[in-house]
Amino acid sequence: MKYAVLNNPKLVAPCGIHCEACYAHLRDKNKCPGCRLLTDPIPNFRLRCKIANCQILAETKSGFCYDCGKIPCQRLKDLDKRYRTRYNTGLIQNLNIIKEKGMDTFLKIEKKKRTCPDCGSIISIHRAGCSICIKL
Repeated sequence: MKYAVLNNPKLVAPCGIHCEACYAHLRDKNKCPGCRLLTDPIPNFRLRCKIANCQILAETKSGFCYDCGKIPCQRLKDLDKRYRTRYNTGLIQNLNIIKEKGMDTFLKIEKKKRTCPDCGSIISIHRAGCSICIKL
């Protein structure tokens, strides 16, 4: 069981995805380390990600897309639309919260939203409900 911690700012991707609540990070096999934690070897998806490898992003002070003069670029718009449509998660909205209210506030909001009230485990961004309680 993955009990909700959801407090690591290094596990928030430059695009606003909360990696700690991402299915790829929560799984047991081939666990994703997150977009901002560079491991050796760097996972293939991270090497292919156009946002994480964006040259403009690399020049920002924060390392987040909200700090880019081109926000929202087409890549971020497309990813945001997909996440809003499929997973009810607005990445641009996440970035705005981080920029305007700070990372601590964002993580508190996420913890409240992504903690199962019944068992205390993490509810993945990519699931409609708690995958632990569904198995019970």
